[in-house]
Amino acid sequence: QVQLVESGGDLVQPGGSLRLSCAASGIAFSFYTMGWYRQAPGKQRELVARITSGSIINYADSAKGRFTVSRDNAKNTVYLQMNSLKPENTAVYYCNAVLKATYYWGQGTQVTVSS
Repeated sequence: QVQLVESGGDLVQPGGSLRLSCAASGIAFSFYTMGWYRQAPGKQRELVARITSGSIINYADSAKGRFTVSRDNAKNTVYLQMNSLKPENTAVYYCNAVLKATYYWGQGTQVTVSS
């Protein structure tokens, strides 16, 4: 059974930082492209960052310079370090695993940026 379990979401003040984690099980993790997506209320789910099996990284323009995605294949875990958070970063953040035509989603973790 495949599971992607996100953690680390929280309520944080503007300018603060959070580190999200996504622990994967049931997949050959090192072969998968791992991504972080987010969905704000009333908006479509959008890509935040992704990292391929070869550690090629892509960021959404809104994430460049403030967010860092990384992976630890030994722990089957992908991370998203988020710095200088803004209220507009408030969303449910989802982990995604993709290998060719196969993909999986986690259940999401809530990030709220508010004073």
